[in-house]
Amino acid sequence: MTSILAPPPEGSGLKPVRGQPGVPYIGNTLQVMRQPFKVARRRYDQFGPVSWGWLLGQRTVTVQGAEAAEVVLVNRDKAFANGPAWNYFIGPFFHRGIMLLDFEEHLHHRRIMQQAFTRDRLRSYMAAMAPGIKGGLEAWEPGSSFKVYDHIKQLTLDLATDVFMGVELDRVEADRVNGAFIAAVRAGTAYVRYPVPGLRWHKGIQARKVLEAFFRRHLAAKRRDGGDDLFAALCQAETDEGDRFTDDDVVNHMIFALMAAHDTTTITLTTMAYYLAKFPEWQERLRDESLALGKPVLQFDDLDALPSADLVMKEALRLVPPVPALPRRVVKDTSILGHHIPAGSLVVVPQLTNHRMAEWWPDPERFDPERFAAERREDKIHKYAWSPFGGGAHKCIGLHFAGMQVKSILHQVLLRYRWSVPGRYEWPLDTTSLPSPRDGLPVRLDRLEHGS
Repeated sequence: MTSILAPPPEGSGLKPVRGQPGVPYIGNTLQVMRQPFKVARRRYDQFGPVSWGWLLGQRTVTVQGAEAAEVVLVNRDKAFANGPAWNYFIGPFFHRGIMLLDFEEHLHHRRIMQQAFTRDRLRSYMAAMAPGIKGGLEAWEPGSSFKVYDHIKQLTLDLATDVFMGVELDRVEADRVNGAFIAAVRAGTAYVRYPVPGLRWHKGIQARKVLEAFFRRHLAAKRRDGGDDLFAALCQAETDEGDRFTDDDVVNHMIFALMAAHDTTTITLTTMAYYLAKFPEWQERLRDESLALGKPVLQFDDLDALPSADLVMKEALRLVPPVPALPRRVVKDTSILGHHIPAGSLVVVPQLTNHRMAEWWPDPERFDPERFAAERREDKIHKYAWSPFGGGAHKCIGLHFAGMQVKSILHQVLLRYRWSVPGRYEWPLDTTSLPSPRDGLPVRLDRLEHGS
């Protein structure tokens, strides 16, 4: 049954937001998570770019298309807040991470954090991760059912604990910290949002305690000794005005940054691996570029020397953006494309489905990296047609680090291995949480004779 979210103010000229709310609290949650593309298309055809329904216990306005996304992400009238929206989903586990702060406080923290992502810092991170990538990849065992997602996730977790933390961990401690991150991420999409022992929400809360204790145990040494890792950078970061992070700030930002770094990189690399297996001509094209570079390890000044890798990465981020939806809480009455949005509403920008809208992308389901080539640039149809890193004041502060890490890993993989899938294989993409292959993406992995 169709209903409206709230009547617009009399004389405003605004339209109400229409939708099919379904059962209160549950609403369309299961359908949206399991069949996001089908549900999004149906809603757009029926209600247009702005509609509403129940999602994970919230009255949720979904905005589809680049124009609606721009209104929310640019946030010119400061009506959309990150913190109250993300707090509902991940607040207990990623308390006061940079993405959960708003307005002046967010800008204050962002100015300090930018000191940890300067060009010199990125260069040092890249150099530090190279041996870890080499060691991780050399341990891979070729075979006919090599699960890409599982191995990439382990590698990026290990790199995160090594390069970001700069703390020597034995395998048991590393696995304990990595397991805590996984539990914290999974808790964000729990159906039961109460600490019932054994369920996702409770596991996430316990995981947060593990992570807090870990960082606090090492914080004093990082303050004292410094280092080339992100942990040390956040401890030492200082603006020209002398602003620095408190101990609580460092702990909060480290927990959030490690989650953001390893999950997004894992999803991007797995998506690239899937399409490079499905389209071996592209895999060979990227491998030829890496071979032509003549270096076993990618260096900072080589980042622009792999143009085909850039195209494939952008297309992977279009087809499967690692953060599939961006929520905002409406802090004052506002409007989106002529629709009245009352204060208190939850608004969601669904990047996962927005990136596949035929209204903005020709043949959107097709893997076509050349759409980002200079002579085509299909993403230029609108500034927010392609926005996997968000936009506005909250655009991902680590986007350059992410691209650097993806290319560093991919370069070494291409030099060592070739991988393939059966011709009819289609991966079962699980969208109930962050997008990932339900089967782990099994491939045939072969070691190259000239591998580094």
